[in-house]
Amino acid sequence: MIRINLLPHRELKRKARQRQIAALAGLVSLLGIVVVWGGYSMIDGDIEYQNGRNQFLNDQIVLLDKEIAEIREIKTQTQELLARKQVVETLQNSRSEVVHLLDQLVRLLPDGVHLQSIKQENQDVMLIGYAQTNARVSALMRNIESSLWLKMPLLIEIKAITVNNARLNEFHMKIKLRREDIEE
Repeated sequence: MIRINLLPHRELKRKARQRQIAALAGLVSLLGIVVVWGGYSMIDGDIEYQNGRNQFLNDQIVLLDKEIAEIREIKTQTQELLARKQVVETLQNSRSEVVHLLDQLVRLLPDGVHLQSIKQENQDVMLIGYAQTNARVSALMRNIESSLWLKMPLLIEIKAITVNNARLNEFHMKIKLRREDIEE
């Protein structure tokens, strides 16, 4: 019988199998590196894309902040204009008020009563004057009560004084205008 030595053949197959395993391991390693690099590139691209979106949003926020500031400024200007308009309307509506006030005071003053000063603040009118008697101050108050333009006479103070050797009564009176009751 012929003896065949199969050891070198097995040895060659073993070395060929080790080369295949090494080549396959190198190929798997290379493929792993490519997959990791591809994943990293994809994630890096997504991060850059999101950063770009964030920057766009920040730019838009800055623009909107500017517009909001402009809107606030416009609202402030609008409020100022409305306040001015209200003042003008108030002045327009009350421009004849002083004429009516003075006309009514002249018509309502009884004989023996003289006004020293008239001061108006909004609807309140402060009168300071002299009367010969307390009865004449009472007559003035009754006349004011019956007026269409004046209301609520309030006698604050009355005192006896001497002016040019004449005994008079100095009075301080507060009255109100009837703005809401009168139609112009």
